[in-house]
Amino acid sequence: MADPTPVLDDLRAESDDLDRLVAGAGPDRWSRPTPAPGWTVAHQIAHLAWTDHSALLAVTDEDGFRTLVEHALAAPDSFVDQGAEEAAGLPPAALLTRWREGRAALDEALRRAPAGARFPWYGPPMAAASLATARLMETWAHGLDVAEALGVTRAPTDRLRHIARLGVRTRDFSFGVHGLPAPADPVRVELRSPSGELWTYGPEDAPQRVTGPALDFCLLVTRRAHRTDLALRAEGPDADRWLSIAQAFAGPPGTGRPPKGATP
Repeated sequence: MADPTPVLDDLRAESDDLDRLVAGAGPDRWSRPTPAPGWTVAHQIAHLAWTDHSALLAVTDEDGFRTLVEHALAAPDSFVDQGAEEAAGLPPAALLTRWREGRAALDEALRRAPAGARFPWYGPPMAAASLATARLMETWAHGLDVAEALGVTRAPTDRLRHIARLGVRTRDFSFGVHGLPAPADPVRVELRSPSGELWTYGPEDAPQRVTGPALDFCLLVTRRAHRTDLALRAEGPDADRWLSIAQAFAGPPGTGRPPKGATP
């Protein structure tokens, strides 16, 4: 049974880093466009506030969360955008307060969750550690979008270990969401962390292998960069196919990011 404390601490640190970035931006910079079509910096923070609230309902109010799922099923192509749009028009200070209060409430609820508890989500039910990992992944990925809009480069940290592990664990899901059968052979994944540590997953003698920087792998599975722009190497046809469709988040894959230099 995984102790959620380490990932909860890292989620808090990741959120605080992004908080400092946007808190120091003037109101006019909150309206800057981000790489997500139609989304400004305000939309990105509004989305994080909205998904934190969704996660809080999943932990504390199952009936309330079930209502959210019904809304999602009724509008599968637009409910995420609607969730962001609802709060994106707030004054930046009010939106920032909403996000801070929501993520603090979620942090407390997850830390107080009974050991072994599982909570509903838009995919399979998740334990507290898994739900926190999903929130960290989203916070990091949307934080990249915000940083790009603000012209800031955020240094990667070893908090990426949670996202990398999630990316490996969702290999079969990546195939399934594309209507493809999951590979039968196991995969060996070897990733170099930002601090220089080697993170390994899967049997050492697996016939399929993926190697490269952990940052690049995390960019790939969150679909924040095109595979051709990343220093990831695949050995074996299944590993090669995986790197072309990998995603660690629930929902449809979307189009992803184009290669650098591609014509819009």
